[in-house]
Amino acid sequence: MVSSLKSTVFLNKGLSLSLLTGLIISAASLYAPMANAAAIYKVVDEKTGQVTFTDRPQNYEQQAGKEISQTTLTTGNETNSSNSNSTESSQTASNAAPANDSTAKAAVNYQLTITEPSEERAYRRPAQSINVALQVQPALQAGASVRIYFDGNEVAQGLNVTIATIDTLPGAHTITAVIQSEKGQTLQQVTRTVYVIQNNTTLQNNKKIAQQLLAYQNLPWHQKVMLKLRQKNGKQANSQSSKPMTSNAFTK
Repeated sequence: MVSSLKSTVFLNKGLSLSLLTGLIISAASLYAPMANAAAIYKVVDEKTGQVTFTDRPQNYEQQAGKEISQTTLTTGNETNSSNSNSTESSQTASNAAPANDSTAKAAVNYQLTITEPSEERAYRRPAQSINVALQVQPALQAGASVRIYFDGNEVAQGLNVTIATIDTLPGAHTITAVIQSEKGQTLQQVTRTVYVIQNNTTLQNNKKIAQQLLAYQNLPWHQKVMLKLRQKNGKQANSQSSKPMTSNAFTK
């Protein structure tokens, strides 16, 4: 009876100890976040300006020349959030870098020159064409382009073009070369004046010949035959008249 009572008391003590241990562990786990959430203090040395962060301000209260103030920083997950904020800031800065690079590219000082025609000159219509050649320094960056305009109308993209004068009216005309950015901004521009002239004598002769051919084609066939005979007889008469004449006095 006594032995059974002792064992019961022993079991009760063991149960009480285990229960007490569990309560202590639970309490420690509950107070752990509070410990992690302890306030952080900023300590500034008034002489050197050195800044120190601590959760034990009492260690610095007895030191002269120390300015102690509580901050909004806490330990634990707040550190992770601050790290994530700094990471986002760095990502934002890195994303902003290409914009600065594109601005730097757009600021390139191009040198654009019209090498042909090298100066103001005239072209005969329609026999001559206007050859245009450009030179760009430095080389074009990605997105930039060169456009060539004749009297304000775009005729080509690139550094070379040949402009026919058959449909160009006589007078002064302008050739304009433009370097444009990817967004259509004008980066450089040059202009040259050329002149187109018409050979009136040649034009009139060509018109006269065209009218004669048209009139011949409209003749009936018998008149065309008679016209050919007349032309043939006329050629023979001209050939005979062109022969040298001999005198009988010299032949006798």
